[in-house]
Amino acid sequence: MKKTAFVFPGQGAQKFGMGKEFYEQYKVSREIYDQASEWLNMDVPALCFEENDRLDQTHYTQIGLLVTEIALFEAIKEKGFVPSVTAGLSLGEYAALHAAGRISAKDAVCLIDKRGLFMQEAVPHGGAMAAVLGLDMDTISEICAGTEGIVEVANDNCPGQVVISGEAGAVETASVRLKEAGAKRVMSLNVSGPFHSSMMKGAGERLAEELGHVQWLDSDIPYVSNTLAQYITDSKQTKDLLIRQVSESVRWRQSMELMIQNGVEAFVEIGPGKTIAGFLRRIDRKIPCINIEKPEDLEKLEVLR
Repeated sequence: MKKTAFVFPGQGAQKFGMGKEFYEQYKVSREIYDQASEWLNMDVPALCFEENDRLDQTHYTQIGLLVTEIALFEAIKEKGFVPSVTAGLSLGEYAALHAAGRISAKDAVCLIDKRGLFMQEAVPHGGAMAAVLGLDMDTISEICAGTEGIVEVANDNCPGQVVISGEAGAVETASVRLKEAGAKRVMSLNVSGPFHSSMMKGAGERLAEELGHVQWLDSDIPYVSNTLAQYITDSKQTKDLLIRQVSESVRWRQSMELMIQNGVEAFVEIGPGKTIAGFLRRIDRKIPCINIEKPEDLEKLEVLR
């Protein structure tokens, strides 16, 4: 099998109906949804499959996306495909940890339930995030640092796409300055909080207690940390990294580049949408990315054998 990275998208990829065909066609996927419903005492299939007003609320977004990603991964695993390395974008890192054999599905789902709730409650008066297109990281960082109030780099997604996060007024002021500095576009994001900024430290502190109850598993499959953009082989590091991840920048571009430098020949994006595939095209167009969203997509994996 080709040296393959399994990668998982984060918040923003969610949509109604995600995973429904896997639920209907694969017992192993159906079990994940149904078990998650028991673990969390909620109807997770209804959350994911039926139109509702909860799926775009951070707490429920994180639950729905993670359960879907794990359910799809389990169907892929059943077909005999094993990753060489895993990584996930923000909440997707929890799916990556499970796919790397470092955490049980139950622990991952129960953690993400708490994480989503803590992040939603961390800044009750809100904050803001904005995507900055077509401007270099040094300029963005310099403008953020020189803006009064809290505004920080939240995601370095790929060349030409960076997300900033912080206090609403500071993000608005920085957005104007970024446009003046040459950004092609600065777009406000429809989010409920200033994620991956220092304003989320309280959520990370609350999450720390929950992480202390987790049984971390040993595995030969490494994962790439959002926070460090490094291969992690020792699960003892994971707790502290997940605490930091809530309030520190997601170094996704560096994570993708690292996997390519380490010989990854193909990426498999597991979950709704093609967000990560789009980032990869901006990083290295020569490396293929297979998207697994529908059961028929599983046929694409045969090229990896």
